[in-house]
Amino acid sequence: MADDQEKDLQKFLKNVDEITSLIQEMNSDDPVVQQKAVLETEKRLLLMEEDQEVDGCRTTLNKTMISPPQAPTKNVEEINSEAFLASVEKDAKERAERRRENKVLADALKEKGNEEFVKGDYEAAIRCYTEGLEKLKDMKVLYTNRAQAYMKLEDYEKALADCEWALKCDEKCTKAYFHMGKAHLALKNYSMSRECYKKILEITPSLQAQVKDYLNQVDLQEKADLQEKEAWAMIDSGKNTAVTTKNLLESLSKPDQIPLFYAGGIEILTEMMKDCTERTLFRIYNGFSTISDNEVIRRCFSMVVKDAVEETVCVSVLKLWHAVCDGNEENQRVLVTHPDRARLLPALLACRVPAIEQQSLALLLQLAQTEDGRSLIIGHLDLTGLLGALLSFLDFSDKRANTAMALLTDLALEKRFQAWFQASLPDILPELTGVLKRDPKVTNLSALCQCVAVMGNLSPEPATRAAMSACEDFGDACLDLLARCEEDMDLFREVIYSLLGLMMNLCLQAPFFSEDWALVASRRCMFLLHSRDGGLLTRAAGVLSRTLSSSLRIIEEAQAAGVVKKMIKFLKTGGQTASRYAIKILAVCTNSYHEARAEVIRLDKNFSILRKLLYSADEVLVGNAALCLGNCMEVPRVASSLLKTDIVQVLLKLSGGDSKNTAVQLNAGIALGKLCTAEPRFTDQLRELHGLEILNSTTKYLSDS
Repeated sequence: MADDQEKDLQKFLKNVDEITSLIQEMNSDDPVVQQKAVLETEKRLLLMEEDQEVDGCRTTLNKTMISPPQAPTKNVEEINSEAFLASVEKDAKERAERRRENKVLADALKEKGNEEFVKGDYEAAIRCYTEGLEKLKDMKVLYTNRAQAYMKLEDYEKALADCEWALKCDEKCTKAYFHMGKAHLALKNYSMSRECYKKILEITPSLQAQVKDYLNQVDLQEKADLQEKEAWAMIDSGKNTAVTTKNLLESLSKPDQIPLFYAGGIEILTEMMKDCTERTLFRIYNGFSTISDNEVIRRCFSMVVKDAVEETVCVSVLKLWHAVCDGNEENQRVLVTHPDRARLLPALLACRVPAIEQQSLALLLQLAQTEDGRSLIIGHLDLTGLLGALLSFLDFSDKRANTAMALLTDLALEKRFQAWFQASLPDILPELTGVLKRDPKVTNLSALCQCVAVMGNLSPEPATRAAMSACEDFGDACLDLLARCEEDMDLFREVIYSLLGLMMNLCLQAPFFSEDWALVASRRCMFLLHSRDGGLLTRAAGVLSRTLSSSLRIIEEAQAAGVVKKMIKFLKTGGQTASRYAIKILAVCTNSYHEARAEVIRLDKNFSILRKLLYSADEVLVGNAALCLGNCMEVPRVASSLLKTDIVQVLLKLSGGDSKNTAVQLNAGIALGKLCTAEPRFTDQLRELHGLEILNSTTKYLSDS
């Protein structure tokens, strides 16, 4: 036995030396030496397969082989490299085939596991995913899916282990980091949860919005955890507040008391909710469930027609919820995510009991003051019912209407609400049209103004704008409301201003409504140009700049109404936005109507205003000014008035420049061409400036347009 051990030791030392030598040869710079070392290594691996490991112990095997006479044995060393490589290739193909077979089986088990997961049988799902991993151990989706199933069973440690294995398969597996973040959050490992979510952002920066939400959830839960620790500390200290809260909730749990008994207890409880710790005590002692599950209170809320006592109970509960949710995000979450309460809140807005409506609005507005609160409302409440209830408040002259529109304004800032609005527009558009059909004389004006402004703020999104523009009734309602408001512009100024903003966005849709609609809209805007209100003037010009091009008839009417004179005045005294609209209107008018060109020439001596615009840093102004100038060059003998100016140099610089807006180059080149055509002496100037080549290069924009 001792001799055998000595032989094994010597053999082991020899192997060490040989392996060390092979490693050195494989690292050699000589490719021949490298190849030889690789082949020798493969041979050694083949020999090692003959040594077996049984129960973790090394055994010596009888290697005597009985071979038939016709197949004499050969030493491994005699196997030539070609035969060995062929053997390796065959083995690789067999392994690949087995992997393909196992992949099919693993995929089938994954799908079966997914079906069980959807059914809610998470244990069965785990068994399927586990069987799949026995077929294919490096299939990351099986690890992440099993982790998700473990999460459902609240076995967070196993979920974390599976996520670690998924990351060994793919270190950039964001799904694994997501589940790890949730598991750590459930285990209150807040810092580790944050690290997991931040890893997602490192791997996929485009997920910034989602990661922000995940991190926000961690912050909120950590804050709630801290609040609960402080509350439990108060309980352990035996302070009266903690005891009283508990006793009151126990009293409110008593069944079959008269409604005013519960209302009185709730009012006392509300008075106690002075700070965050007391509000957390309410949650710890299951205050929300105590109130919501009380049959008498539920009956008061469910009554369609409420008497004075039922109204008192409902108002007291709403005031309590308002108090306990003040500054306590976790209480807000518990309140809104409960299905019954989520259904109740929008319904209370439409109950037609002023006190209940006011308290419901106040509660929802309180929630909407924070991003998290708005997210809760959008994610858990019936938004269609909520919108309908909010719009109904426009009939009231008191502060309920303004509160309702303030709530709608806050919600409309959220992208999730905007996405819902766009998707639901076909269903809610009749209600929005109804808002525009209201008589402003009997409607809360400030609330109406806010509502129209919300529509205007949502309308720039192309799909939303297209849906609105496809509804003729909606477009007609806009014009009718504008006409009614123009009867008293001082009184309805804010409504007109918001309505013009909505109409400007609608006019971006091509084609919009109809030519008749554009004609009426243009007439209404021309009427508004008599106003002395700068805001109304600017927005009216904005709508007009987009409706004029619909037909020559509209341009003729606008020309007859003095639109050119008004726009020249805008260019002299208006700001940048007003000037943009004014020069656009002049460009459209002079492009189609000879009388408009003559009017511009008469009012803008030597084109001093238009030439000044060509020096502007605003490319929209420059492009339209060049277009308008070029249009005017078609009037005989006008071009010669510019001979003593630097107009050629200016237009040449613009047409050959590197403006981001190609319309600038195109319009400047066209104006320069018309200038030279109308007055040959400008052609001589152009030659002297070597500008013909630049002018010719502009034709590429003509061919592309």
